Amino acid sequence: MTAQAKDTTSAQGRIWLEHYPAGVPAEIDVHRFASLVDMIEQSCRRFATRPAFTHMGSVLTYTELDRLTRHFASALQRLDLQRGDRVAIMMPNLLQYPVAFFGILRAGMVVVNVNPLYSTRELQHQLADSGAAAIVVLENFAATLQAALDATALRHVITTQVGDLLPPLQACAVNLAAGWLPHRMRPWHLPGAISFPEALRRGRRQAPDELVITSDDVALLQYTGGTTGIPKGAVLTHGNLVANTEQISAWLGGTLEEGRETVVTPLPLHHIFALTANLLTFVRLGGNNVLVTDPRNVRSLLRTLRATRFSAISGVNTLFRLLLDLRGSDAVWRANAGALKVAVAGGMAVQRLVAQRWQQATGIPLTEGYGLTEAAPVVCVNPVEGVAFSGAIGMPLPSTRVAIRDEAGQDLPPGQAGEICVQGPQVMRGYWNMPQETARVLGADGWLRTGDLGVMDSRGSIRFLARGKEVIVVSGFKVYPGEVEDVAMQHPGIVDARAIGIPDAHSGEAVKLLVVRRDSALSAQAVLVHCRAQLASYKVPRHIEFWPALPRTDLGKASLRPSTDTQATAAGNA
Repeated sequence: MTAQAKDTTSAQGRIWLEHYPAGVPAEIDVHRFASLVDMIEQSCRRFATRPAFTHMGSVLTYTELDRLTRHFASALQRLDLQRGDRVAIMMPNLLQYPVAFFGILRAGMVVVNVNPLYSTRELQHQLADSGAAAIVVLENFAATLQAALDATALRHVITTQVGDLLPPLQACAVNLAAGWLPHRMRPWHLPGAISFPEALRRGRRQAPDELVITSDDVALLQYTGGTTGIPKGAVLTHGNLVANTEQISAWLGGTLEEGRETVVTPLPLHHIFALTANLLTFVRLGGNNVLVTDPRNVRSLLRTLRATRFSAISGVNTLFRLLLDLRGSDAVWRANAGALKVAVAGGMAVQRLVAQRWQQATGIPLTEGYGLTEAAPVVCVNPVEGVAFSGAIGMPLPSTRVAIRDEAGQDLPPGQAGEICVQGPQVMRGYWNMPQETARVLGADGWLRTGDLGVMDSRGSIRFLARGKEVIVVSGFKVYPGEVEDVAMQHPGIVDARAIGIPDAHSGEAVKLLVVRRDSALSAQAVLVHCRAQLASYKVPRHIEFWPALPRTDLGKASLRPSTDTQATAAGNA
């Protein structure tokens, strides 16, 4: 390591500390809680009568959360499951999710989050790779599980319906609708499966075995494509997740009050961003988490917002843009004026226009952060009391070191672009059963190579440039897709845009811009004129294609390489 590297990673060299918001500490107490189980037990005692989770108007208090998670832990322990066994959760945001999540941890087992929209192939891989011994699955996705079952080591299946933890009459109506509306559920047959209510009944008969769970115990296998696209299970310990929860809580400082806040959670809890930033952080703060099952149904989300006095909301750029475009959203922001304190965007880059519109509509900034699954996930965040969009992803959280390094692993000075590297108590232990992949990204000194490119300024604030594999190289010059997309989105006739690199005989690669237009009369030439006015010539798209919609993940992130089967006929190339 160079002398400069030693300086930038020392306490004195962490230049961002001088520019921290008032009251934010340089370090957090990583031993504040012995484990996530210790954290939830303390919150359940401290905030016993407070609402912990709300869904469809039904409230689960911290006392009820404590009771139900104990019942579920006991039910798992009464099966032939052992401490350390992996238990998968395959469901959207329902009251059953936190009960299952904390119940698995209280049983001394490991959570494996599964995207309920997975195909049979994707589900088979994750269950087989993790060696999951049991799964909690929403019945709407049980047919996919049935098709994947023979290729897994699953021994137990617990099924749940949407309304299982709602009041009886409401539960009947909701479950009937979820089961019988067209296209909502395919027939399934899983012999030996037990229902979620039955598991809770079994768990009531006997208290769960009391276990000593420490920060070194594994809490979560969170699957990610990482930097290679191969699904890998990031091994996150109780200590990793407690640390990141404490780091986020410290960063929020005096903005949020313990036992008094309500957060709206439209992002799926099976995604690491919502899991840590919403579920864990607000349980730590004794907050009320309002769960949204289907964030793609923005009209339903708007109804939830109208009915809720909320102080925080998280999302991705796509979701915030949809909310701003939705008729009637202005009334929500006006009605909630004075209550909303924090809006956090992660998972993908925030576009300048969206951030500016959000601040105009709500009076508070859209706070952008940066993270990755391997860091549990949050690494950097902008101050929540910032006044204007900066385009930066913020400063490293307390107890976090960030360095910008060149291809040889040497630290670069402020202003030079390189790979974002991270060290801190939130960094994963490694990839599940993949020692070579672990060694490729995680050094013996605990530094994680993210594969992402960024640049740090003289204040220690970092600007994200691109995922390393997304950079487009035009005649030797690097083009960062986010910059091209941000410029394109400033055109009033463009709804969505995605910049990708394609082979070019003359320049090696050329920029292609995929555009979803608001006005069908918008021409490729008009898009090019707009881009040429704001971009250097090598960054200007060589090709423009108009699409009816761009493929996105369930989180709202654009797919890395859109597949051609969803492509519209090109309306124009240049």
